[in-house]
Amino acid sequence: MAPLGIIAGLGELPVQVAEAALERGQGVYVLRLRGFEEAALERFPGEVSGIAEIGKAFKAFRNAGCEQICFAGIVKRPDFKALKPDMKGMSLLPKAIAAARKGDDALLTFMISVFEDEGFEIIGADVAAGRLEAPEGLLVGPQPSDAAMDDLKKAAHVAREIGRLDIGQGAIVANGLVLCVEAQEGTDEMLKRCAGLPLEIRGSETERLGVLVKCPKPQQERRIDLPTIGKKTLDGAAAAGLAGIGYEAGGALIVDVDTVKAHAEALGLFLYGLPQDKGA
Repeated sequence: MAPLGIIAGLGELPVQVAEAALERGQGVYVLRLRGFEEAALERFPGEVSGIAEIGKAFKAFRNAGCEQICFAGIVKRPDFKALKPDMKGMSLLPKAIAAARKGDDALLTFMISVFEDEGFEIIGADVAAGRLEAPEGLLVGPQPSDAAMDDLKKAAHVAREIGRLDIGQGAIVANGLVLCVEAQEGTDEMLKRCAGLPLEIRGSETERLGVLVKCPKPQQERRIDLPTIGKKTLDGAAAAGLAGIGYEAGGALIVDVDTVKAHAEALGLFLYGLPQDKGA
């Protein structure tokens, strides 16, 4: 079995993908993106590469014998003026910039097409890990109250609407009031922002209120950048006084589900899978 190539950013997700590949005997080659190197990935075969060193990436994966590539981990949009592309990257840079002007989804779709044009098969982290997809219904924690269910539905609607506009993937709602929406700062920073809001409109450690919901953008390429929930997400939700976290069933990844479930129980949070949006 040819080793799995991983283009890796920060966070737990690329580690989970790499470990899953090794467990099934596939092997891995991890290309850690410079500026977004996850220390936990250093134990896997691979190297560090600049975001715009596309030719280097092609050569590294081919030399390693990779046929499938998985994009995993947190990578912020680069400053294109500061990039140091190799020759292949230089030839692709104008198209990448043009795609980026249309939004993150267009940029990610373009990057997938670049690797597919070179003969690589792109697979999603859910397929690569085989154990991350989030199920429908109550996954862990107390059953959401009627008020919390209403907040879940409203937050999901808001998250999908900002997703249609290519803004973000998450929203926080408490008692029907939209407290925060996710943009370029990401989920963790949004949760910190929520934790700084007045207690009159949000919950607390002793009286939890409100929910975070993460949904994929309706139009996005689902092989890359699916919403991810891990221990850090739970910690941020608890610090913000939230009662729980919702996600679109089949449209989110839960990193190390057993650990996440145990951590949610310890924090008193629920995790709830909402039905997919049939109109998406």
